[in-house]
Amino acid sequence: MSRRVVRQSKFRHVFGQAAKADQAYEDIRVSKVTWDSSFCAVNPKFLAIIVEAGGGGAFIVLPLAKTGRVDKNYPLVTGHTAPVLDIDWCPHNDNVIASASDDTTIMVWQIPDYTPMRNITEPIITLEGHSKRVGILSWHPTARNVLLSAGGDNMIIIWNVGTGEVLLSLDDMHPDVIHSVCWNSNGSLLATTCKDKTLRIIDPRKGQVVANNFEEPVALQEMDTSNGVLLPFYDPDSSIVYLCGKGDSSIRYFEITDEPPFVHYLNTFSSKEPQRGMGFMPKRGLDVSKCEIARFYKLHERKCEPIIMTVPRKSDLFQDDLYPDTPGLEPALEADEWLSGQDADPVLISLRDGYVPPKHRELRVTKRNILDVRPPSVPRRSQSSSDAPLSQHTLETLLEEIKALRERVQAQEQRITALENMLCELVDGTD
Repeated sequence: MSRRVVRQSKFRHVFGQAAKADQAYEDIRVSKVTWDSSFCAVNPKFLAIIVEAGGGGAFIVLPLAKTGRVDKNYPLVTGHTAPVLDIDWCPHNDNVIASASDDTTIMVWQIPDYTPMRNITEPIITLEGHSKRVGILSWHPTARNVLLSAGGDNMIIIWNVGTGEVLLSLDDMHPDVIHSVCWNSNGSLLATTCKDKTLRIIDPRKGQVVANNFEEPVALQEMDTSNGVLLPFYDPDSSIVYLCGKGDSSIRYFEITDEPPFVHYLNTFSSKEPQRGMGFMPKRGLDVSKCEIARFYKLHERKCEPIIMTVPRKSDLFQDDLYPDTPGLEPALEADEWLSGQDADPVLISLRDGYVPPKHRELRVTKRNILDVRPPSVPRRSQSSSDAPLSQHTLETLLEEIKALRERVQAQEQRITALENMLCELVDGTD
């Protein structure tokens, strides 16, 4: 039996099933922003959905452990002054999410494990560099704190979130609006699509387009005549691509192989209600005990429901062939290492023991010390005693006081967090 036939036989009977009603999230007011975003982002701990929030931009973050009806006063993540267009969870920290907005900014947020009592309004950092709306976000798959943004100004900016600095700016490669951006598996190249109907493969560190305008497609698959935007999701572990159409009510999935005809139709999951958007769970968040190979979060008008793809197996043992080692939370590189030219494949983990929640890690942003920047030289002038420069001793004293105040503020923040955690435990215990 050839390798292609073996791969087909393993996933031939993959089937999708909508979750039960009590496993869905209901009464969510979904944003009506018309942008090619999925509006929904998920990781093993949280589900994030862009929602309507008056004239500003906001999204809601729901813990996956609690489903059902969402309270109308549930706290939001709100800070943008215009609608949020895209959200993306950090692949190396399940508590960190980035949001992009029509107000031209990107904000990065730290989401607590407990449910906050009020709206989260203060981002860890705000990134400003685009001149028009920012509609695309994508974290680097292997380098810590590296985030890509693309906006209506036809520009791609790559940021170091840990310092708030621009690492790279690609502003002369797309003559029109960028529709989508995707990293390759080790983050050395980018694939982009543009309104000019050109697919580009870009080396961002060299600032060069290394390939575009492919003459002949490897395979051409005819779809239906729906006008909705296709949202593709690819699982490299199983080599399955899932195609979800906006406004459509089906998910089509295909297996990709190395031999002709390369693309093999597997099946179609259909439901009665059309999808406004989709979220795709990372592989490490799946239930391996049920042979779950993919999980979607389908966004309706006022609710979000999981759709589970499984391979039927009679054995309860761990299925090694379905679950090869997959990327985990640990980054393989630091931002400066990647910028200097290093590449590294993702750090893989085994799914044999299922999902194990990591320890909570805060994202710390370090700004450049303005005292390290030498001021420009100016002509000497006569000075009175009132505007004389500070002595070295006085300057050192002020810096020590600032350091002590900063440590005190951090200690108070830790105390407040601990008290909020205790309060949440008391509230949960009285439910």
